[in-house]
Amino acid sequence: MTVERFISLNPELHDYLVEHSSFRDGVASEVERAAEEMGDLAEMQIAGDQAAFMTVVVAAIGARQALEVGTFLGYGAIAIARGLPDDGRLVCCELRDEYAEQARGHLAKAGQEHKVEFRIGPALESLRAMDTTEQYDFAFIDADKTEYIDYFEEVLARTRSNGLLMLDNTLREGTVLDPGDSEPARVTAELNDRLTTDDRVDVAMLGFADGITLVRKR
Repeated sequence: MTVERFISLNPELHDYLVEHSSFRDGVASEVERAAEEMGDLAEMQIAGDQAAFMTVVVAAIGARQALEVGTFLGYGAIAIARGLPDDGRLVCCELRDEYAEQARGHLAKAGQEHKVEFRIGPALESLRAMDTTEQYDFAFIDADKTEYIDYFEEVLARTRSNGLLMLDNTLREGTVLDPGDSEPARVTAELNDRLTTDDRVDVAMLGFADGITLVRKR
């Protein structure tokens, strides 16, 4: 008999996870409310348990230089910045200036704005404009899923040896098993498959939120 080594989360159990994690304060709640007010766009924001996990990971690896691809309202940026030392640096690539402005405001309220700089415009253009000698300790990718493979390659080239990348939404609500006509699901599934045989990295796929993948550059 196969033993299932996981449980299914209902909303109440997920709320329990979030409330029993760090990262819970007035700023986090404010950013959550700001996303909820945007209706369907709220799904672009990461969950509270993931934010807490990111802060712990960034601090645990002693990251000083971090990169975020896709910032939205700044929830993930706050999580990353809180894991950095006071003189750490986070570069945020965000397509829309209006989202970046909101993120700046939220980062300021969290007391983290001094660590963060923004690159506004298409993420691939922003990444390719960075010299590959600019090396990061931690990177979070959560932007246009149809460009995930290109994002990964550009970010990996700018990640130090033994640095970490985190890829968001790598399960695509389960559609990676059968992408059909969904281009985001097809590209994500292709990247997932590539990573299993990529000898440049070590990979762990984690089954919380919509799936996140941790990648260690060898």
